[in-house]
Amino acid sequence: MVENISDSETSYELNPNLVESVLSAIETEDRALLKQLFKDIHEADIADLLEQFDADTREGLITLWGPDFDLEVLSEVEEKIRDEIVSLLHPNQIASSVGDLESDDIVDIVEDLETKQQDIFLGALDETELAAVQMSLNYPEDTAGRLMQRKLVMLPEGWNVGQAIDKIRSSENLPEEFYHILVVSPKIAPLYQVSLGRLMSSHRNVELASIADGDFRTFPVLEDQHDVAYAFNQYHLISAPVVDENGRVVGVITIDDAMGVLDEEAEEDLMRLGGVGDESLTDRVFGITRQRLPWLLINLVTAILASMVIAQFTETIEAIVALAVLMPIVASMGGNAGTQSLTVAVRALATKDLTGLNSFRVIRREFWVGLINGIMFALIVGGVGYFWFGDTILGIVLGLAMVVNMVVAGLSGILIPLALEKVDIDPAVASSVFVTTVTDVIGFFAFLGLAATVLL
Repeated sequence: MVENISDSETSYELNPNLVESVLSAIETEDRALLKQLFKDIHEADIADLLEQFDADTREGLITLWGPDFDLEVLSEVEEKIRDEIVSLLHPNQIASSVGDLESDDIVDIVEDLETKQQDIFLGALDETELAAVQMSLNYPEDTAGRLMQRKLVMLPEGWNVGQAIDKIRSSENLPEEFYHILVVSPKIAPLYQVSLGRLMSSHRNVELASIADGDFRTFPVLEDQHDVAYAFNQYHLISAPVVDENGRVVGVITIDDAMGVLDEEAEEDLMRLGGVGDESLTDRVFGITRQRLPWLLINLVTAILASMVIAQFTETIEAIVALAVLMPIVASMGGNAGTQSLTVAVRALATKDLTGLNSFRVIRREFWVGLINGIMFALIVGGVGYFWFGDTILGIVLGLAMVVNMVVAGLSGILIPLALEKVDIDPAVASSVFVTTVTDVIGFFAFLGLAATVLL
């Protein structure tokens, strides 16, 4: 019996015993063992395995798996190693199983491949599937047309439950998974849809129109896929038809594809906030270095700017050496507070929770949060400054600087993303650099400026 891929204690992490068994099968070229190990494992977990292995181990696994390679793994694996995997597959392997994939999965795989690999995939499709995939590929990237699948269940208006069930049972070309029956007009315009649950729980003579879903939405084929995913999440949609410019149905989007877009968006925001772009664990040293270098250069520039502020107070620091010891506290606390505010703001903008209607209220909230936190930490660090160096005035200066920088940090964490959003710059990409610069500069200037004014 194959070991379970995960248990409750590891929260669906890959089972180390499974990984060792797969590596052993590759090393001993035991294809029978590999097939047995993969027999009951989900394609997403196999994709995780491939992503964790290095290029040589991946090649060994694909070669050993041979003609039994499951193409659905390609729809789960990271885009960056799809080309690599496809180049290892024999065209006959692709031709024999590409027809088992849904059209949206084929589009998802093919759109990021190099031309040579695309030709291999497209050449393995029959005329009907090829036309469907090429039509989807003709739509711009990141639109509903790219996200949708072509297969769906459509019925004419005026039918009842019994007719619908009989038609579905007699159909030989149904989607692998579907959740709704779409009822259309003679011009293939969507009228309403009926969930499978309602269909199967109703008597045969019940008209489909009487059990139609109350909340029925359609998406234009050119609508941004991020907006589509937002709508699915906001309105708890399971599936929804896609229509062309003439209002005719051309496909359907299901919840798994919409949630995939949300996951990608959340991951992109997280990576961009960290200044690492679309970096992944499968990247090589040079590629990672090239991606991180520009952001490190920007950070270097901002650090020099902060140092220039410090340079304006060299005489003050020389006179009171304790300032050099204490000033990193102010800048560090401001940076952390700004990052907290920034993270919430960027995510709220992405989910459309932060808008012009509530922005003033959120800005006001961040001001008060920064002020209250600033006062609380001012008491703490002021006491630290007093007991450490025995200087009451130094402690007061440190506390005041803390209040100023915490308020500025909270405000910059919300105002900078809002300003970037207004000028059509992705807040997730640029906000962190500006917020860090503001908190460093203001923190040093407030602390050293107050010290120069009060202590000297």
